[in-house]
Order: sequence, then C-alpha cells, then structure tokens
Amino acid sequence: MESIIKHLVEITGHRDHELLNISVISALRELMQAEQARVLDILVAGPQIYVKPRISFEGGKLLVADEYQTVAGNGEAIANFPDLAKGIAQHQSVIETLDDDGKRTIWLPIWISDKLNTCLEIVNPAVYNKNTREVMNGILIVYRNFQNLLDYSERDSLTGLLNRKTFDDNFSKILRTTVTKKPIEETDRSDPERRLEASEKQHWLAVLDIDHFKRVNDKFGHLYGDEVLILIANLLRSSFRPADKLFRFGGEEFVILLRSTSEQDAHQIFDRFRENVEQYDFPQVGKVTVSIGFAHTNPFEPAVGIIGRADQALYFAKTNGRNQTCYYEDLIESGDLKLEHSNDDVEFF
Repeated sequence: MESIIKHLVEITGHRDHELLNISVISALRELMQAEQARVLDILVAGPQIYVKPRISFEGGKLLVADEYQTVAGNGEAIANFPDLAKGIAQHQSVIETLDDDGKRTIWLPIWISDKLNTCLEIVNPAVYNKNTREVMNGILIVYRNFQNLLDYSERDSLTGLLNRKTFDDNFSKILRTTVTKKPIEETDRSDPERRLEASEKQHWLAVLDIDHFKRVNDKFGHLYGDEVLILIANLLRSSFRPADKLFRFGGEEFVILLRSTSEQDAHQIFDRFRENVEQYDFPQVGKVTVSIGFAHTNPFEPAVGIIGRADQALYFAKTNGRNQTCYYEDLIESGDLKLEHSNDDVEFF
C-alpha cells in the first residue's frame, strides 16, 4: 500500500504527459507484477487506426519513444490486434485476452470525453484478483482526471488545437529531432550543395492566417466567425498527419509543425491545405481563403527566429494578393525579400 501511495503522489505531481505516463505504467506494472507493460498511442489517420508504442517496460528496462522522433509510418494497424479493435469499437474500458500459449494481455483504453488517444497494455500479470482490479481502477480514474487537466491546459478552448503555451514548452523537443545535419544559411542559397541540404527531410514551420477575417466578424457576427475558426481547425486535423502538430496562436492565426519531409513535399502539402480551404463552402459565410508563410526549422536557432522567418513569408503573401503559400528561402533567393546583413532586417519590395 505504501508503494501505491507513493506512485499516486508521483502521478498527481506531474504536469507533463510523458512523466505522467511513466508514473502510471510503473504503478500498474508493480501492482500487477506484470512481465511487460506499455503505453500505446492510438492514432487516427483518415479511416485507419494505428497502434504505436510510446513507453515500454520490457525485461526490467524502461524504453521511451520520443514523440517527435522521425519514424516511418504511423505505427502498426489496429487490424493486427483484433481483440483490441473489437473492444475499442464497443467502447470497452477493460479488454482481456488469453492466447493458446497462455499469454494473458490486458488492454486499458483511456477514454476522455468519448475520445481515445492512449491505451495501456499489461502482459502476463502475476497478481490479478479483485483487490488488484479495484486498486487498478482507482489509479486509472486518477490518471484520466489528470490527462483531462493536462489536455485542458494545453489546448485552445474553442478549436481544441494545441495552444501557444504548449508550442513554447515543446518546440525545443521538436528541434532536437530535426534531421538537418547543420544550419542552412539563407545567404548560401545559390550553392547547389546547400540547396540540396535544405531539400533533405526535416521539420517545417508554417504560419497561417485567415484572409479578411475581420470582415467575416463585422458582416456575419462573432458567432459565425467562431464557426469559421472551428471549421478551419477541423480541416487542419483532416489534412495533416497525427505526428504533425497543429496550434492556434490566437485570433485567426494558426501554426503548423510539419514533421520530416522534403522542401518540395512541404510546399505541396501546405498549398494543398490552402486549396482545401478555398474550395470549402463555409455555412452562411461562403468562401474563405488563407495565406501561408513557411520556413525550415533549425536546431541552432531560437524559436522566435524561425517563427519570424515564417511570419515574414506570410506578410509577403498577404501584401501580394493573399490566398497563396510562400516559402521564406524562395523569397530571399528571388529577391522579393532582402536579408540585410548589418542588422538582419528584411525589406519588402
């Protein structure tokens, strides 16, 4: 009991999803004396659902997968876990299986507001009786409550996207996994080797702004303005991968962190989203467009510098016709933006 209380104290003391997950899976593994325990991400990509290990206890060792690390695909298709898939479809909170070899697996989907992003997996528990299940259920209640609190603090209340504070707190983690080998200087864009380096797979940051959003609020009222923001957020979620991060910075401004892709693909992906918005019929309001500016991330540069470059590309897009996607380095190379070496200011033409 003393050990369980200690784990509960740890759980309630965390303000970080990863540390919270480690504390909870550690508590359940110790409580049930399990051979293996894992925290699984449940990822939805269009009609498909994938299972991806986030934290694992195997052979007494703790393995933590970096949320932002470059990995191929979204994980393993849930079709490979038929019992889990069936239990999730039935909205079950506890799913138990026993295979022909006597291996027992307990899955604990974590439902929060009827949404599922996380599932705990316990393999071959040595202790699993009525008392154990009661303590397990108590731990899960605490876990769900704290997951809910963390989500509330990390997300924008209107759109459900991640908020500015979450961006500030996590951006450095993303930069640490950028695959670019070294910083790319905008002044060397004429060098083919540097240009090739910029085209290698890396992370990209885009700043997105709804065109003439004030007119929407003035003409139709803030209720319809809010609906436009919600629909834009929904389009973002359906247009980008689970591993890409979507933020609302406030007002009509959104930020996208696009994971591990090439310059050409990044431009196509951002512009495809712009076209999706342009073609969407917004109720009552009708046609809405967005302008996008983006830049590559740089592990040697503060977030404010990267945002600043994407913001400058956005400003150019909005002052040169709107409803377009502009890449900062292309604007520098074409001469539409000029980098002043003396003070790093940018002049617009």
